[in-house]
Amino acid sequence: MNKLSVSELIDRENHAWGELRELLDQGENTYTYVPAQPERGGEALYELQVSTRSYLGAVVYETQGIVVDHGWITLLGAGGESVYGGVTSWNGLGAEPSVEALPGMMVIAYDVAGGFFALDTGKYGGTGQVHYYAPDALEWESTELSYSEFMTWLAEGDLHQFYETFRWQGWQEDMAQLDRGQVFAYYPPLWTKEGSGESSSKAPVHIVEAWKMALEAK
Repeated sequence: MNKLSVSELIDRENHAWGELRELLDQGENTYTYVPAQPERGGEALYELQVSTRSYLGAVVYETQGIVVDHGWITLLGAGGESVYGGVTSWNGLGAEPSVEALPGMMVIAYDVAGGFFALDTGKYGGTGQVHYYAPDALEWESTELSYSEFMTWLAEGDLHQFYETFRWQGWQEDMAQLDRGQVFAYYPPLWTKEGSGESSSKAPVHIVEAWKMALEAK
């Protein structure tokens, strides 16, 4: 099947970015982003074959990535200097893959606890729903959310409740320890009986180390 061109995938009249910005602005959770270089954003659209009418297309075309909730979650965009990798490089598309891709899943975001969010493109039946690799369970769990619903959750969902057992007093200040492409390793790990956000010690590790655990999950 012939691929659509970048110009065919950019819909100026029905671009979802304005709607998405409004959603994020009105949400209670903080967010920041660095605009994508137009050429890089166009390349990402072409590789993914998604239109800017969609939230996914808008994110990859307009941003390097979006950092949510004081840096806790990084939503992948086109990639660039501000984030580690983009949707294409995390999923084996384009010229420079950052990590080993996971067949049947499209990684769209990661968090500082070593958790990952990915769309099911075949691994669990191709539902298109977002699954979360939970570092306290060492397995992928369905959120039952579509990508657009996931964006709504990032904007206005109760992230504190979702991450209650992963976080600790003063975590916002400790985020300053992390460089680009780093997340926290917990010791004892979150998946052990002794491990928790409050009691475990934390040390920065590269995101690829955390990803190796997710690749092994069923």
